[in-house]
Amino acid sequence: MTDVVVIENGGGNVSSVRYALGRLGVEAELTHDADRIRRATHVILPGVGAARDAMQRLAAHGLDRVIPTLTQPVLGICLGMQLLFESSAEGDTPCLGILPGRAERFAEAPGRPVPHMGWNQLEPVRASPLLDGLAPGDYAYFVHSYALPVSVHTIATCTYGAPFTAIVGRGNFHGAQFHPERSARSGTKLLANFLALPA
Repeated sequence: MTDVVVIENGGGNVSSVRYALGRLGVEAELTHDADRIRRATHVILPGVGAARDAMQRLAAHGLDRVIPTLTQPVLGICLGMQLLFESSAEGDTPCLGILPGRAERFAEAPGRPVPHMGWNQLEPVRASPLLDGLAPGDYAYFVHSYALPVSVHTIATCTYGAPFTAIVGRGNFHGAQFHPERSARSGTKLLANFLALPA
C-alpha cells in the first residue's frame, strides 16, 4: 500500500500538494515527525519562500539529518528540490547536500523578470519513469528566483534565458523545480509517476 507523507516545512503550497494527491486517490499525511517520515513509502518535500528559513525549520526537527538517510522515493518540489542540493546562493545557505550543485539567482534582463513565473516548456534530456506520459514541449507552472544548472542528474530542462534543471533525479531522490500541483495534466502525470515508483 502506498503510504505518502508531505513534510511540514512552512510552505504555502502544502494544501495544494495534498489536494493534488487527493485527486490521485492518495490521502497524504502532513508531518515533521522523523519516525513517521521514515515509515512512509513515499516522501514529498514541498517548499515556498527562502532557503535559509526552510533549512532552519528542517533543522529544528532534526530533519536536515534524517532526509539524506531516507531510502524510499523522495520528491522535492520547487524550493524543496533546491534544498536537496549542496547549497543556495540565497543567503549563502548550506542545504541537504544529497545532490551536487548550488542554486543561483536568475539574472534579470529586459523581458525576463525575476522571479521566473508562469507557464514554460519542459524538455526531457534522459529517460526516467518520472517522464512517462510526458512529451517534449509539455508545459509546467513555475514560480522561482533561483535555479540549478543542468548536470548529469538532470532529467528535464526548461529555458529562461539559459537552460536550467526542471526535473532532477539520482537514486531514490527526485525533484521538480515547477509546481506539479499547479501544472494541470503535466503535473498530475509527474505526481502519478512518482507515486508509482517502487518503495
